[in-house]
Amino acid sequence: PITDALREIGERCPSPLGLWKKEAVAIVWAKILLPAPPAAALEWGWKEDGFFSVGAMIPDVNHTALFELVKALGAPRLFVRLLLALPPAVCRGQLESLVEYVSSETSPSDVRFFLDVWWEVMKHREGEEDATVSAFGALIQQHGAEPSPEDGLQPPKRFKGDPGSAPAAPGLPAVLLEGLKQIRGSVAQPRLRCYALANLAELLCLSAGLGPGHSPLPITEHLAKLSATVSLWGSDSDSQCHPCGLAERVREAERSLSLLSLTRPSREELFGGLDLLCSLLQAWGEELQDTLRGSEELCLESYRLLDALSTLGKSLDFLLETGDLGEGETRVVLELTQLTKDFLRDTSAVLKDLDTSLVSSVAMAIIAQRLDRHADTCSVFASEKSWAFSKAWVECLVQNKALFQSPELVLQLLETLVSFATSHHDKEARELQVQVTQAIVECYTELSLSDKNKVISGVLASWGGPGLSQNVQVVREGFQEDLNVTLNQITKSVSDEGLSRAVASMARLMLLSPEATVKQVCHLAVVNLGAHQFLAQILCSFPALNFLESHEDPGRPRNLVVRCLEEAVWGKLSTAREEEQFLQFLALLMQPGSATPLVSPAEVTKAFVLPYLKSDSPEIELSLQILSKVLGVPSCSEEHWIKSCHPFPLLLSLCKLLDGYTKYWHQPREQLFPSLETKDLIGDILCQLCELVGPEAVPSSELWVQSLAWLHRKVASLDWTVGLRLKRLYGDHFKNEVPATLFEVCRLPEDEWTSQPWPAYGPGSGLLAWMECCCVSPALRDTMLALLAVNADSPEEVNLFSKGFLVALVQVLPWCSPGEWKRLSAVPEQLLRRQVLHVPYTLEYVQHLPLLDLRPFACPLQLSVLLLRAFQLLCGSSCSAWLPPEAWPHAARLYCASLAELLASPAASPPQSRAQEASFVCLQLFCHLLHVAAM
Repeated sequence: PITDALREIGERCPSPLGLWKKEAVAIVWAKILLPAPPAAALEWGWKEDGFFSVGAMIPDVNHTALFELVKALGAPRLFVRLLLALPPAVCRGQLESLVEYVSSETSPSDVRFFLDVWWEVMKHREGEEDATVSAFGALIQQHGAEPSPEDGLQPPKRFKGDPGSAPAAPGLPAVLLEGLKQIRGSVAQPRLRCYALANLAELLCLSAGLGPGHSPLPITEHLAKLSATVSLWGSDSDSQCHPCGLAERVREAERSLSLLSLTRPSREELFGGLDLLCSLLQAWGEELQDTLRGSEELCLESYRLLDALSTLGKSLDFLLETGDLGEGETRVVLELTQLTKDFLRDTSAVLKDLDTSLVSSVAMAIIAQRLDRHADTCSVFASEKSWAFSKAWVECLVQNKALFQSPELVLQLLETLVSFATSHHDKEARELQVQVTQAIVECYTELSLSDKNKVISGVLASWGGPGLSQNVQVVREGFQEDLNVTLNQITKSVSDEGLSRAVASMARLMLLSPEATVKQVCHLAVVNLGAHQFLAQILCSFPALNFLESHEDPGRPRNLVVRCLEEAVWGKLSTAREEEQFLQFLALLMQPGSATPLVSPAEVTKAFVLPYLKSDSPEIELSLQILSKVLGVPSCSEEHWIKSCHPFPLLLSLCKLLDGYTKYWHQPREQLFPSLETKDLIGDILCQLCELVGPEAVPSSELWVQSLAWLHRKVASLDWTVGLRLKRLYGDHFKNEVPATLFEVCRLPEDEWTSQPWPAYGPGSGLLAWMECCCVSPALRDTMLALLAVNADSPEEVNLFSKGFLVALVQVLPWCSPGEWKRLSAVPEQLLRRQVLHVPYTLEYVQHLPLLDLRPFACPLQLSVLLLRAFQLLCGSSCSAWLPPEAWPHAARLYCASLAELLASPAASPPQSRAQEASFVCLQLFCHLLHVAAM
């Protein structure tokens, strides 16, 4: 009757054979479990996810029919899926029925069927249920017998918990163990014995009492086991997986290795199983050892046995160390441990001959099918050099690019690419390199900007500035043209909206050749008007470029961007505009706002300042401008960056530059020297440095004093005015050292000032020294004015001082920088107001003068006359050989600056009632100017 019913079902079923198997087994089992199903159950209509309408065509059947049907169909997996879809109590009862069935008149096919079911129970995973299984489970759940109160189970829902949760099918291990005990006498074939022992050992390994946890195997071991399993199936014609394709075999092998804890044994079941395993190994071990040693080929069952016993042995060691064992339990564990070691000692050698040639194919199948641990497999795939660049490898990479979109995998692929490119140069290899490079770049392009920076950092760490282009010829081909086109497009469309697109375009070039890309960007930032800010934003989007190269000098690593600036830009700036853009570009790289700085002030100082602080260096003026720029950058740490830039030698270099200006007009013209305008910049820098360099710039207070003494000793041989600029640094350690004659015109406190007998300052030179002090700084000028000792009530003394002042002014003027002259030009005005300086003036160049009140304009007229008298003295015979011709344009510029300042002063812009007087004064100044020009 069963055969007839199944034949009729098969004729009415339009589905494939696989679905027919499922429907048939499910219907027969439902008929067993529901001997009198409700009307709704008997009227199942054909649905895509349901059963057939069977009515009463199948008579009552028993479990024998069910088990014979499953055996005949070779469907243990289907049986287990339907079994585990049942309510827990029913599930356990049905498994007990199977044990009862195979225990009676046990045949080899019964043994294999039982062992197959056992293995499938361990391999089963949540979520493997299809529509038929789900419908079957729902039907039994709905119309089956109610669970008895003592079960304490809550039927409706299967729990998907973590590995540490309670098992979904409690009691199943005990049933399986009991079944093996009952049929052990019928397990005669060595292969089935290996199968039974392997199942038992693997089941015991799932127990929570063994091992600290079931952490996954290292991926290389995992792949080796999968490969061995797939290979063994391929060589075993008796295996159900033998005719399957590689992809299907890999899927099944992964299920076999990823056993879950649905059937986790309890403590009682664990020790019952250990005792059973101990007994079976004692009974079968010697015979199996002989069989394994004598067999030419390993089968899957024996491989599983050896692997499971090896794992179990490690778990037993852990159990002995950490478990709270009773006397009997300890005896079982110790005995089993020794049996396991003895068994493996003579048989584990056969594992060495396993075929691992399929590892690469297995890995690619895992990746292609997105199986468990495919992410780990991608890492092995990307880094395993022996697999790389086969046709299958390249195809797998190209077809599964989405799986390699992580910085770690991209870097591994790049390393593999470089390794292959350095050893393969034929045409075919180049074509493969093109495909792989394109695929890698596409993976890289999909990364976030932060991940792209991780990749660039890895590229720089592995291959330095040249990046991939150093070793991969296909990257070099066409790269420069691509770089030029991309950068031209970027510089022509400078906009904030286009920044993200520009960064994306540059990211690809940065990957292929960071150094060449940075150099080109630096070049364009200098020569393209206005492009420096946008290009700096692009560069600062790649903080990975803040990379220290150490290949030239491991002890002194250099910043990549700084080196690129040196090689691409430094020494090639041809115009003042380019120099200004270079300065601004540098400033943006050091302080890019919210982004990470690409270069530090210390790195810039060491590269572009310290080597060029020599008066004959062509880059001296630009270096000083750079130093001024970097000193304005705040320090990012408690310890100021200037400490790493040799601050005291730096101070001395600046002092020597200032000292050089004392011989400015008498140096050979062919000798390079910074202009007098640069003298102000040097003074400002020196002032900044004195504020920044404090006792914390050296490790100890003793060393600080020694450093100050060293600097003081070195500066002592320079012009005395240089030392005055270091007073803020010297503090109370050293007094201001000045010519002795200065004390003749000033009331200098001796606790701060000390005299030195310098030969160049003979009698009558006190006013010259006083005026040179006024040039140093506004503060020192005000001090000199306050300490000046001239009796304004004595006409003779005032007259003598006024003559001396004019002579001193003539001596100082040609050597003044614009800043110094501006400070000095305020001195005569104050002296005139204090009536210490007398400058008589007559209204020259006029024949008729209206009745005008010129008293409010006395000071501008006196100052103009003073400058006129100074130039008359300069142009006189006494000074004819004193100044070289090159000095006159500078002196004239200073004179013009003073006149412009006079005309811009409030005195030159009086109210309307004084318009005539103001016009006359302006004409007088103009006449003075013409007189000087004529001279």
